[in-house]
Amino acid sequence: MAMRLGKPGADGLGEVVGVLREWQDEGAPMQLHPGDLGWFWRLGAEATAVAVRTWTRDGRILAVGLLDGPELLRLTMAPEVLRDEELAQRLVEDMAEPERGVLPAGRVNVEAPVGALVQDLLCERGWKADEPWTPLRRDLTEPVKDPDVRIEVVGPEQAHEFAAVVRGAFDGSTFTEERRHAMAAGLPYADARCLVAYDERGNAVAAVTVWSAGPGRPGLLEPMGVHREHRRQGYGHAITLAAAAALQELGSSSALVCTPSSNAAAVATYKRAGFQQRLEVRDRYRDAFATT
Repeated sequence: MAMRLGKPGADGLGEVVGVLREWQDEGAPMQLHPGDLGWFWRLGAEATAVAVRTWTRDGRILAVGLLDGPELLRLTMAPEVLRDEELAQRLVEDMAEPERGVLPAGRVNVEAPVGALVQDLLCERGWKADEPWTPLRRDLTEPVKDPDVRIEVVGPEQAHEFAAVVRGAFDGSTFTEERRHAMAAGLPYADARCLVAYDERGNAVAAVTVWSAGPGRPGLLEPMGVHREHRRQGYGHAITLAAAAALQELGSSSALVCTPSSNAAAVATYKRAGFQQRLEVRDRYRDAFATT
């Protein structure tokens, strides 16, 4: 049966989340995680469905892409087809032709797992390496140190506090209480938790969402931030420890996070919380006038 590019629709997102969970493995490179779809779900199920692309063969999903913005495709695939030539060729062709509905004309980026054949083919076609990102991993087989600050699991009644910290942590954030409710209603949130850290005066100072992919699989931190008015006081370290502990309670084998390498403070915060730095990764990008 021929390879097929598709859009799952809101009713098909459950299958997509399911295969992304199955593909998470300790031996796998950093890749698209069900938590990435879960964070995108803050925009609603319909918007998430519009942003997802699937590639199937013989009725089986082999690759999943998330348009995390119109010019960025975050792509992953089943472990056994990372070097599948037919799939890689089809992926590159679909990304090269705007009329196929994957990426528009002009400058675009693709994130794909290290070692995937699609990376090699994009390079051969003139796609360049973009700015580096640093993946980090913390093993969760040992106990996690207590963060020594008050940590609360966010429910509907704390959604406004969580949203305020996220807006205060990320420049230009439009995150709202309503978006937190939408995210919590999404399928991936069944295996997730939002946490907030408080200072001694009861101010919400840091926040994180952790996403499990199921027992024995790597979990993800996305997002983690400290309110700009409360930085450099150890709250990033505290909320990161709390995130690792929460994933451990959810049965995750490890905790993963990825941050721009240029954000040295974030890399240092994760390392202080027991995360081990892995080899840098880079998106591939196509200039507006590059041939494909």
